[in-house]
Amino acid sequence: MGSGKLLAAIVILALGLWADIQVDLPGQLVIGAVVWGLFLGLIAPLPAPERRLYLACVAIATAGELFLSLVWGLYTYRLGNVPMFVPPGHALMLMLGFSLMRRMPEKVARAILGAAALYTLCAAAAGLDTLAVPLFLMLAVSVLSLPAQTRLFASSFVLTLTLELYGTTLGNWAWHREVPWVGLVTTNPPAIAGAFYCTLHALVIGFMFLLKNKNSTTMAAQ
Repeated sequence: MGSGKLLAAIVILALGLWADIQVDLPGQLVIGAVVWGLFLGLIAPLPAPERRLYLACVAIATAGELFLSLVWGLYTYRLGNVPMFVPPGHALMLMLGFSLMRRMPEKVARAILGAAALYTLCAAAAGLDTLAVPLFLMLAVSVLSLPAQTRLFASSFVLTLTLELYGTTLGNWAWHREVPWVGLVTTNPPAIAGAFYCTLHALVIGFMFLLKNKNSTTMAAQ
């Protein structure tokens, strides 16, 4: 992603969340339409495989948001729904993750993941955030499954924490202290919330890999 598109993605996310707290549902729908338009404009010039990657991210993120927020009840958006701008927002975060990873040394990426592990141990031992343990396990599975993407996961982790702090401070959404179903507790936001994004990105990359192999197999058979 060029510097111009990188700046555009950051501005879209920051202004979109700020605008969201100023309006009710009709205004939120307008914001969603604008974000979707800008997102589609950003991916339109990209090669077809990259467009498919970001669209797959939107599809998987939509399913995840519906489950995590409306079914599991881990967090609640301000109006009790899943705002229309959230799914393309996940794809914008993936764009930012790819951009940041190119600028991040491998040692820094490992230090970030190491700090996440240390926080998990301390927060769980203190009873501050016991949800951190399964979240870090999700993060570890993503990293171990795709070790070549360690810098992407570290980048996504940092970007997610920044986004979560911004969104919860503004009041766009809030994480519940008591985690439904599992008897765990967490903070608002969880410091290891990036594990969800890293898992999403791992699923998207895995899906695209399977799709590429399937197409290669089909072409070989012809």
